[in-house]
Amino acid sequence: MKRLLVIAAVAAIAYAAHSHYTAPGTPSDGASTSIATPQSSTGEISGAGTVIRLLPDDNEGDRHQRFIIRLASGQTLLVAHNIDIAARVSPLHEGDTVEYKGEYAWNDKGGVVHWTHHDPAGNHPAGWLKHDGQTFH
Repeated sequence: MKRLLVIAAVAAIAYAAHSHYTAPGTPSDGASTSIATPQSSTGEISGAGTVIRLLPDDNEGDRHQRFIIRLASGQTLLVAHNIDIAARVSPLHEGDTVEYKGEYAWNDKGGVVHWTHHDPAGNHPAGWLKHDGQTFH
């Protein structure tokens, strides 16, 4: 009986922890949220943020335009946009607002958003970036 109670308690704690997780930029009640995310967290997200840092392109393998955005919550996300598949977001400056839809992957600095473009193989949902009235996908 004690073992059953322990299992039930562990299950309740795990459920509570999972039910409170919201990926960065995912509206839960109309507002952007920021909650510490577990290391295994991935999934499709969308939202908007302010560019706080432009980084050099990653030219190893598929080329990626990289920049960091800050969400309204204060959380930061690295955007890694494949420029071998989609057009570069240009012009882009610190302070600009960028909307995004892509795949989120957790990291200890806030996370990364990638697959911000169509997938030629059709294995991932199509993502995009929007800046200054233009959509890049």
